[in-house]
Amino acid sequence: MLPDQYCQHKAAKSGSSFYVSFRFLPSERRRAITALYAFCREVDDIVDDFPSDPGGARRKLDGWRREIADMYAGRPDHPIMQALMPHLEVYSLEKKYLDAIVDGMEMDLEKKRYGDFSELERYCWHVAGTVGILAARIFGATRRKTQEYAEKLGLAFQLTNIIRDVGEDAARGRVYLPADEMNVFGVSVNDLRNRRQTSAFRELMQFQAKRALGFYDEAFALLPDQDRLSQKPGIMMASIYRELLLEIGRCGFPVLIKRVSLTKVRKFWLAWKAWVNG
Repeated sequence: MLPDQYCQHKAAKSGSSFYVSFRFLPSERRRAITALYAFCREVDDIVDDFPSDPGGARRKLDGWRREIADMYAGRPDHPIMQALMPHLEVYSLEKKYLDAIVDGMEMDLEKKRYGDFSELERYCWHVAGTVGILAARIFGATRRKTQEYAEKLGLAFQLTNIIRDVGEDAARGRVYLPADEMNVFGVSVNDLRNRRQTSAFRELMQFQAKRALGFYDEAFALLPDQDRLSQKPGIMMASIYRELLLEIGRCGFPVLIKRVSLTKVRKFWLAWKAWVNG
């Protein structure tokens, strides 16, 4: 496959809500965001592919750091880097943000618990806030406030993922819910591992969901009017992810026993409505 085809295949295979919004972009921006998304998927999969071999995962991540360096030196080897390189200067895609994404993935090898929200927020910035910044630039950001919007929106997305995946993550030995907040609500790690859907757990998840919804609101309050049109793809993603979060709440937060998702038809409907209405 050609580099762009490789990235397209990687993105389509994921079935992510993000991929839905890419289809509404002009071809050049669509190729750029698809290459960025393929990179994120590739490095994110490494930690899960080496569950009992953190040394092997670190070597893979170090390999991606070299791939990034080689791309910025003008000699990309991996097809994802070959696909992404033509867009670096056009959209001001800085190396420090790609490196930070890899650093965030490495944090998953080093930390299984987060003491408080400030620790978790730092992790979320690495794995999602940075992606938000790069994506906003690809979409056509022209204002400084738009970067702040993108960081907040990335945080909201990642918190939504954390809520959705609590049960799956606990089964892998990872708990992204802040330990101090779990203590306040009387929820233990064993409760998560043993899939205890208690009233205390639901109250904890309501608290987490309220925080995530607050970050969606903060993000959109920051988005300048001048960039609302260019940032429609992000608005579309937010429409899907925010609705997913609300759906999880409507179902009573059954995230320890099943994965709540939206149908493809519903995702496309939400994306189309956001594209038309902004």
